[in-house]
Amino acid sequence: MTMIDPSIDVLADKVGSKYALVIMASKRARQLVDHAPALVKCDSNKPVSIALHEIGEGLVTIATKEDLKEMKK
Repeated sequence: MTMIDPSIDVLADKVGSKYALVIMASKRARQLVDHAPALVKCDSNKPVSIALHEIGEGLVTIATKEDLKEMKK
């Protein structure tokens, strides 16, 4: 059995909830499957594992409505 490092609980605390973590990881994993470049070096080649490492490093964040408004300006 492999352990996720950092743990799911630590990642969930970092992003606010387990629900937010699942959404972030799945969306980022989809981007990786669609050939987006990985933002971290990772021992795994699995998109979800890479996404979780990126989230753990703080390289992937949630865009709020305010962030989206700023991006449109």
